[in-house]
Amino acid sequence: MGAAHLYPQTAFKIDPSISSEENSVSNTNNLIRLEFLNNKRSSRVNRRTAGPLAGLLVICATIIPMVPASVFAQDHPERTLDEIKVEAIHRAEVGGYPLIGLDPKDVSEAFQSIHTKDKDEWAAGFMGVADRYMAEGKALRSSDPKKADLDFIRAWHLYSFGRWPSEASPQKKISYGKAIEAFLAHAKMMDPPLEVVHIPFEGKEIIGYLRLPKGATGPIPMVVAVNGLDSRKEDLAESFGAILPLGVGYLAVDGPGTGQSPIKASPTADRMLSGVLDYLGTRPEVDKSRIAMHGVSWGAYWGTKMAILEKARLKGVSVQSPPTDLFFQKEFVLNSLLGNREYLFDQIPAIMAIFDNVTTLDQVVDEFAKMSLVNQHLLGKPTTSMLILAGTLDTQVPISDVYKLLDSGDVPKDAWINPQGGHLGRQVGVWPDPRIFKQVILPWLARTLDAKPFEAKH
Repeated sequence: MGAAHLYPQTAFKIDPSISSEENSVSNTNNLIRLEFLNNKRSSRVNRRTAGPLAGLLVICATIIPMVPASVFAQDHPERTLDEIKVEAIHRAEVGGYPLIGLDPKDVSEAFQSIHTKDKDEWAAGFMGVADRYMAEGKALRSSDPKKADLDFIRAWHLYSFGRWPSEASPQKKISYGKAIEAFLAHAKMMDPPLEVVHIPFEGKEIIGYLRLPKGATGPIPMVVAVNGLDSRKEDLAESFGAILPLGVGYLAVDGPGTGQSPIKASPTADRMLSGVLDYLGTRPEVDKSRIAMHGVSWGAYWGTKMAILEKARLKGVSVQSPPTDLFFQKEFVLNSLLGNREYLFDQIPAIMAIFDNVTTLDQVVDEFAKMSLVNQHLLGKPTTSMLILAGTLDTQVPISDVYKLLDSGDVPKDAWINPQGGHLGRQVGVWPDPRIFKQVILPWLARTLDAKPFEAKH
């Protein structure tokens, strides 16, 4: 397990195996090693006890690639609408993704006007509730800006869930546009201010949100934040406001194929993120020698590629649940992604949406084969410093992909693996997304960038 090393005990005081904040994160890496040992031990037992079953498994594994992927869809059904409603309200109650920040009462109200799984009906239901908060926020902007800001945030979250998981219908597109409008209304209240940047790229533009620490004049370390499959740059811009007091700025952008990205996902779409680095190179406030990147899920895929391809320009990359190889294989698509219950609904359609002209499950399988970092001959090449976060119980990105990344490259990598965690390492009631972000990710980024609070420089 030479790829991962222990954090210095002074860096964090957390242990993902329990809720106490008074244990050292160094135990995490012991858990990583135990997981490897357990996997190896399990493999040995299987080989000894399988007998004739092993031959059958080989036959099945041989047959799967020959069967059209669409045949498997009926065996992995999505949640029914009633099931979605129950699960969504529950996640809103416990602060679970993708309903973090949504009021369960607002969600229940929206569901009263949603009677089918029609995408436009879904979007209209949530826009109906969000419109009320947006109107109130606009009315209170001058007389009660604090209350107006809360209304804008509430509207943004509702509009965003109205377009979730992707802008796949006319009304969902409208809901996304309204989500951006509500977020930017909220952003006008931010101090230090948020700057909307427009980066020319291949005849189009990359739209990003940039913020610098208050009063900072440069040179300032920066983090490029890249969203996942169904989150958007607005979500990351909100979260990364917490890094500003640490003396670090950020630039949040939509990853290829998502949000307002100018290009779809492809084996070469990382060039868009290289364009973002080019842009930061033109900003006089930015310390070009101290730029890091953070990516979640699909954003972690791009982050991992950038850690290799842009090793010289990135001082560090943090990634949560990065898919590298097995994730892109047909068997995983059919047996884990299709009808996945950790994902609220429609993961495969959301994946289709990030690619160009992909509308069938078989086309997803074909595109995925091109995206594997093993097939691209990248995994194993030198990387910049990395923090890799994951949950052993993740059903959306296999933990084996994370271990494969840890074992590759040329430098030790920091790892935070939650043995009771799911996607991104999250664990309801113990390690929710905000806690992981504030207690693990932000300190690592600040330390890697050698950042100091701006006030400390005076």
